[in-house]
Amino acid sequence: MKVELFIPCLVDQAAPETARATMRVLEKCGIEVHFDRRQTCCGQALFNAGNREEALELAERFIYLFEDAEAIVSPSGSCVAMVTQHYGELISDPTLRRGWEILRPRIFEFSSFLVDQLKITDVGAVFPHSVVYHPSCHLTRNLGIYEQPLTLLKNVLGLQLVGQELPVECCGFGGAFTVKYGALSRRIGERRAAALAGTGAEFVVGADDSCLGHLTHAIRHGGYPLKTIHLARILASEGGR
Repeated sequence: MKVELFIPCLVDQAAPETARATMRVLEKCGIEVHFDRRQTCCGQALFNAGNREEALELAERFIYLFEDAEAIVSPSGSCVAMVTQHYGELISDPTLRRGWEILRPRIFEFSSFLVDQLKITDVGAVFPHSVVYHPSCHLTRNLGIYEQPLTLLKNVLGLQLVGQELPVECCGFGGAFTVKYGALSRRIGERRAAALAGTGAEFVVGADDSCLGHLTHAIRHGGYPLKTIHLARILASEGGR
């Protein structure tokens, strides 16, 4: 299978290792990975801020660039939710909407693609550390993806998964929410960081770098001995490297 890799803006600018790790894992699974350098933002930030005309332009570009893709994989539940769900709220042109409807079933979040499409639950990763999983809101509530990342983590050699008794709670990021309601966003993040740190884990793992970035600031503010890491980087790890 040939897969088109879609890398979100935040990953491209702030967490490029997540993109590289995603590619390494897919290639290890026998997938031919292609990255179209013409790709840009999915439009979620503009959509959330109410700038629908500009968001529609990016949606149209996304559909044009990926219309011939056999499958599109992204290491971001947030961006996949934008494309598969919210594009439907933007597009009224019949031709463009038909293009989106054809494309929609072919875009997958990274962990779901591995587990649900490839039927792979063990990628041969080695990560000898204790981790606590943070399920991001878009991934869990919008896409219904929860067990897939946990299944992959449980099959990583040397990894100790802790904190599964924690409730599923928001990190407080929410894209534009963290700008418009900064104080509330920080308080939510600090509460979540304290709960995650209370598990005694060495790492917080998640499937959205946007949430992990917000938690990183909250963890530093709280002075907790805890690091954040994207799921793809764990799955690409061989002995902790």
